[in-house]
Amino acid sequence: QVQLVESGGGLVQAGDSLRLSCVASGRTFSRDAMGWFRQVPGKKRIFVAAITWSVGNTLYAESVKGRFTISRDNAKNTVYLQMNSLKPEDTAVYYCAAGPSEGAYDCWGQGTQVTVSS
Repeated sequence: QVQLVESGGGLVQAGDSLRLSCVASGRTFSRDAMGWFRQVPGKKRIFVAAITWSVGNTLYAESVKGRFTISRDNAKNTVYLQMNSLKPEDTAVYYCAAGPSEGAYDCWGQGTQVTVSS
């Protein structure tokens, strides 16, 4: 099992930046893919970005391309989501996820709230 702990959320104004962190512990070698998702009340959780520990391949949702950057620090078992030029529609709870491959996420963090005011 892999445990995931997110941090870095908060309240910012439109145009500001935030960096989210996700620290993974446990059997991290069994989960090569790491992803960020977000969810607003009453809606489905949606994909934001993903990266692999092994190669570092990245994938982004169209809505965040050019504004968000996902990265990882293998030595610290930490994945980051750098969010720039934030918009009010980026407001959501952001979740970190891990899985054996991209799209097959089976471990989730508790989430961190990001609120962007206009």
